[in-house]
Amino acid sequence: MKVLVVEDEQAIADNIVYSLKLEGFAPQHCMLGNDALTLLKQQPFDLIILDVGLPDINGFEVCKLVRQFSELPIIFLTARDHEIDRVVGLEIGGDDYVTKPFSPRELVARVKVILKRVGPAQPVPVAHKQEDVLLCDEVKKQWRYYGEPLDLTRYEYGLLATLFSQPERVFSREQLMAEVWPDACGSFDRAVDTHIKGLRAKLKKVSDNDPIKTHRGLGYSLVLPGSSAER
Repeated sequence: MKVLVVEDEQAIADNIVYSLKLEGFAPQHCMLGNDALTLLKQQPFDLIILDVGLPDINGFEVCKLVRQFSELPIIFLTARDHEIDRVVGLEIGGDDYVTKPFSPRELVARVKVILKRVGPAQPVPVAHKQEDVLLCDEVKKQWRYYGEPLDLTRYEYGLLATLFSQPERVFSREQLMAEVWPDACGSFDRAVDTHIKGLRAKLKKVSDNDPIKTHRGLGYSLVLPGSSAER
């Protein structure tokens, strides 16, 4: 199960992430509330561990915004042990409240209890504009998928750029080779398949949605969410 840890103190976050991994969870960490909101709209998570005292936006406000589109379980972390804070946290939609300093093992135990009670969360359908899903910074030669930078090889970059130039068009292996490989005559069709496989793996690390479609015996195309080919 995926747990989003929103904590601006790196040492505390590291201990939480380590403890979650030991128990088989897949934690992801960010330090800002706004970053957390972006991630939650892009990826499915099963639970949030949310610090109240974040540098950009109060954790309670983050919770209120999350509750506008998700019922994901939320455990608050805070350095303040006041009853009013606990009451507010629970009233606005929090599921538990842990005061610092705390034992990471106890926190993980609370995570297990809550997830056992509510069951795994269902992914929240999120609408994305096609132009927001895949973006390229031509100056930096950097592709971003759902806002996440992709570390691509030269050939993966060229393949993605070619497919993106005409979404939904089916490019044959020969056409892709001619566009991407400077010396196509010295390459093999299998090279295209190999680099497409690597490109797909990097895209899937960001989102389970695979925008590259295989057309057996024909080639490959790029189909982004919301396109006519996906509907």
